[in-house]
Amino acid sequence: MAAAASQMAALNASFAGAKVTAKAKKVSARVSARAVKPVRAALAAPADVSADTVMDCVNTVRFLAIDAINKSNSGHPGLPMGCAPMGYVIYREAMTHNPKNHTWFNRDRFVLSAGHGCMLQYSLMHLTGYPSVSNDDLKNFRQWDSVTPGHPENFITNGIEVTTGPLGMGICNAVGLALAEKHLAGRFNKPDCEIVDHYTYSIMGDGCNMEGMSGEGASLAAHWGLGKLIAFYDDNHISIDGHTDISFTEDVCARYEAYGWHVQHVEDGNTDIDAIRKAVDNAKADPRPSLIKVTTLIGYGSPNKNNTHDVHGAPLGADETAATRENLGWKYEPFEVPEDVATAMDCTAKGAEAEAAWNKKLDMYKEKYPEDFEELNSIITGELPAGWADALPDFTPEDSGVATRIHSQTMLNALGSAIPGFVGGSADLAPSNMTLMKQFGDFQKDTPAERNIRYGVREHGMGAIANGIALHSPGFKSYCATFFIFSDYMRSAMRIAALSGAPTLFVMTHDSIGVGEDGPTHQPIEHLASFRAMPGMLMMRPADGNETAGAYKIAIEQTDRPTTFALSRQVVPNLPGTSKEGVAMGAYVVAGPAAGEDVDCIIIGTGTELELAVNAAKELGAKARAVSMPCWELFEEQSDEYKESILPKSCKAIVSIEAGSTFGWAKYAHKSIGRDDFGASAPAGILYKEFGITTEAAVAAAKSLM
Repeated sequence: MAAAASQMAALNASFAGAKVTAKAKKVSARVSARAVKPVRAALAAPADVSADTVMDCVNTVRFLAIDAINKSNSGHPGLPMGCAPMGYVIYREAMTHNPKNHTWFNRDRFVLSAGHGCMLQYSLMHLTGYPSVSNDDLKNFRQWDSVTPGHPENFITNGIEVTTGPLGMGICNAVGLALAEKHLAGRFNKPDCEIVDHYTYSIMGDGCNMEGMSGEGASLAAHWGLGKLIAFYDDNHISIDGHTDISFTEDVCARYEAYGWHVQHVEDGNTDIDAIRKAVDNAKADPRPSLIKVTTLIGYGSPNKNNTHDVHGAPLGADETAATRENLGWKYEPFEVPEDVATAMDCTAKGAEAEAAWNKKLDMYKEKYPEDFEELNSIITGELPAGWADALPDFTPEDSGVATRIHSQTMLNALGSAIPGFVGGSADLAPSNMTLMKQFGDFQKDTPAERNIRYGVREHGMGAIANGIALHSPGFKSYCATFFIFSDYMRSAMRIAALSGAPTLFVMTHDSIGVGEDGPTHQPIEHLASFRAMPGMLMMRPADGNETAGAYKIAIEQTDRPTTFALSRQVVPNLPGTSKEGVAMGAYVVAGPAAGEDVDCIIIGTGTELELAVNAAKELGAKARAVSMPCWELFEEQSDEYKESILPKSCKAIVSIEAGSTFGWAKYAHKSIGRDDFGASAPAGILYKEFGITTEAAVAAAKSLM
């Protein structure tokens, strides 16, 4: 055992200093000379807890992870073994949180961007007192109906802030959480009452830093001056393929310095707890977002698998676990938590005390600043102001027609005034997406109380940041915008929103071949079908002003699913028969025989093609029905009776018309008019005619079925 321990110590010492540039070493000693902000007390071990007990806490985290992954025969032990020291410092010493109330508003947030290492977080949550993760839950890691799934999932485990797994996503979520804190602090804090004051911590790995979206988020975090964002970079030099020097040799510290981050380097992240504490203290003293590069040994303690990709994504196994126990002098049985560790790690009393003190401050705030309290409380609780939906206007056919992106701008501005937590912006396309709230300025480093967010050309990072804002507090209604075609850049973030129940609003304009002259690179084809296929996503394609208002009303009402809007560039009329209420049903009759009445044929249209459907129904005669179908998902949620009244099975001549892929329409229509190939560069009207997306085509299709 002594020889093995000596070998481990030597390897640790040599590895800790490997591949560290002189510049990075200088960074490790640097503390910014910029203006220093007030900070919490310096980090230290809990009172009456010895250094040996602290290391026992660290090793308990390691072995809970090892044991759970062995039992499940699946998982990633390397990261928890290497990151246990920084995890201990974050959860036990740095974070202000109440394990017994995971929704307490002013808690510090933690995001494990390297989500595959989730046994680190589950172990820390169990030890610090979260009732959502019991010892038995650790033993049930990655099993059916478990609350400890293979990656952190906020909709499964209470105390998990966001769902992570796709690398780079989590750090962008953390940027969104930190933005939300800065915005609320700028808006509601008073000189005599700092009611919003919490940090966002994150651990990311080499893979997160390889993914481009992390760079998008990091660039924005520095631009916005998110000084309460502290990111730990687990610098362990290993990825699935092997050592990272086969593909990743850049100076990460220099990159973050160039972004404008405060950067430090802890050279021995395996055992130097004091260095990690000092780095956190330094980070809190600097007004910039902080990157703490922590060099670790992946699989620390494992004599034969440390510093290899073998320990990244596979259980240690019985023999190597026994060797690791011997190497670290761990005498306890699997899943056993030493009594002194259980006592030292418990944050229940500390958290309850912090929340009680904050609640007392909130009572004072409510008394002194009642109007501000009402707005803040709406954001904290998700209770929207009475009558908020009355701000959404109604339209008549006499109102001038405009593009639905213009109607969307009307709704955004109305909702911004009606809902305190309504915030958002565009990927450098606000003048085209029409997403600027004119009554507010820009959220920037020095104007954090404003509500227009300038994301720049960063769709992937934007989507994940917007999700982080949406998940910060129930009353945030977070929107982000780009051209529908560029949803391709942010699809992963949109999918995670749907999976994790983030009620983000994805405002997508220029929704079809109607984009026209910009050509096929900018003309969505398969996009509507792809988002309709995505579980948990509401895909809205409104046809006019009333439907746009109805779509926004539904989106705001969502608490656990996102909404994507497909909005037109081209002008559309305000049609007779459209309504907000109809949108809520997903599909409804806008012309011809009413729901439940006999019909000869039905023409279904969405968005800009609803006008074509209405015109076709008129030409087909009195028993032809025009149906608007702005949202398939909502239609599927209606009763069988309602669905039958709109699209009766007895009708054998149902035609759909939509300027996009016809994929999926066979569920509702006997014939579908659309475009199943790429578009072209030409004026929109010519494209519609050349591609056969016309009233005449709809009429001919219906007649062919009757």
